[in-house]
Amino acid sequence: MLMQPEFTFSGFENAAEKFPENIAIVFLGEKYSYEYLKNAVDSFATGLANMGIRKGDKVILYIGNSPQWIIANFAIQKIGAAVVPVSPIYTSEELKYMVKDANVNTVICHDTNFGYVNAVDNEIKLKNIIVTNIADMVSPLKKFIGFLFDKIPKGSFSKKGNVKSFKELLKYPPSPPVADIDPYNDLSYIMYTGGTTGFPKGVPGSHMTEVSYIKDVEERFNGFIRKGNDTVIMVNPLFHIMAKGFAIATGLNQGNKIILMPFPNIDAVLKEIERYRVGWFLGVPTLFRMILENDRLEQYDLTSLKYCFCGGDVLPDEIFNRWEKLTGEPVYQVYGSTEIGHLTYSLLTKRPSAKTVGTPLPSRKIKIVNPETLEEVAKGEVGELLVSSPYILNRYWNKPEESEKSFVKINNEIFYRMGDYVKLTEDNEICFVERTADIIKYKAYRISASEVEAALQDHPAVTGACVIGVPDAKTGERIKAIVVLKEDAKGVDGKELIQWCKSKLAPYKVPKYVEFRDMLPKSKVGKLLRKEVRAEEKRKMI
Repeated sequence: MLMQPEFTFSGFENAAEKFPENIAIVFLGEKYSYEYLKNAVDSFATGLANMGIRKGDKVILYIGNSPQWIIANFAIQKIGAAVVPVSPIYTSEELKYMVKDANVNTVICHDTNFGYVNAVDNEIKLKNIIVTNIADMVSPLKKFIGFLFDKIPKGSFSKKGNVKSFKELLKYPPSPPVADIDPYNDLSYIMYTGGTTGFPKGVPGSHMTEVSYIKDVEERFNGFIRKGNDTVIMVNPLFHIMAKGFAIATGLNQGNKIILMPFPNIDAVLKEIERYRVGWFLGVPTLFRMILENDRLEQYDLTSLKYCFCGGDVLPDEIFNRWEKLTGEPVYQVYGSTEIGHLTYSLLTKRPSAKTVGTPLPSRKIKIVNPETLEEVAKGEVGELLVSSPYILNRYWNKPEESEKSFVKINNEIFYRMGDYVKLTEDNEICFVERTADIIKYKAYRISASEVEAALQDHPAVTGACVIGVPDAKTGERIKAIVVLKEDAKGVDGKELIQWCKSKLAPYKVPKYVEFRDMLPKSKVGKLLRKEVRAEEKRKMI
């Protein structure tokens, strides 16, 4: 049975009506009420419509965490256009590809990345460029002091005909035109994710694609979240589906306060948690580790933290255990993908496990199958995870061949191939084993790269590890570890780390080679890019 149709911005507007005087966002010390934010969304939507942006148009949101991001996101969707959120550190080449692929005519950017937009505009004429400084919406005094002490990045931009400032659009009356939107079929967003052909894939979503899992999350948190009285801190980038969905479900749809961080400065994050008595927190394993290894951690009061969620990658046992020892609270998990939205959350009714990522949300259906036959495996056996939902659009944008590979029909129902190996526990929780591409095949064994990495990262001198399979004619693949040591580590060599792994892992899981580096390649949202390391190894063998 389908949910009642709603729009992406409906929950926020309901919260603004119910809690107009509540603080919606705290950003760089500036506070914005729900009433103010709602009016800003409507004014900006009016301004966009006045610029000629209509239903069906695509608008790239090329800015970082800020009130402007939230205002623009809701405003774009309210007039029936689709938001295309991208990382603000993408280069002009990456931006140009997405402008062409999604047929974008409007880009909203920071003044600091205007140069990249201008380069694209010189080649592909854009209809509109809207520019903002990250501190445009803080008080003039704070902004002046920030510039004076070089705390706020500032860029320049040319005021040519198609360029307008973000603040100009906020001056319009808060009375946008009413768009005739079909919540099930009209585009609400296109989000880009990694492509197997070397090019990013656009994932289109309707309003109900997003609303469906957000309503599920709200239902799962019912009885735990205090509407209008909780505080959430958002460090992860909102252009990522995990952070955006979490911010809406726990904050903006609930009348709660969001402490919005523009940059992941750990001391600043800890200070804000203490100052605002933050109860809800979302991070990736890297962020949890950075907090745990902060030299000044003991100086901060983190006793307010109650519900801490981790997603985006495998959660190592040692982080799970150290966090619970530090805060007295466990780390819950969230799991999903750009293609299907949020899929699972840990149940808040019991202590979570680092081994499981929770149970599926009601609007998503799963199958765990043999990846070759697509036949379901027995409960408790490892297989590839498939996901179906009536709210998913079941395609990539302009990528029919990749769509055909990733979206498969089983008994007249379309499932998305997550590309992850999982198994189902007796309690119907999904136990994440490994991403398909990151299973190392040694002789007859399938070895989880993440498991070996977790063992290495337990070593007191190791701050990061990447484990890959190196092709071998006799065994299929041999295990190689690329390791980053802490700055003060001394006398640690590959032999010691191999011995360490032997004490932690079965013999066939122990790395045969160890290489040391100063850093590991990470994606723009902090995920380890094993595929880049694998590609490097392949080039060495040519």
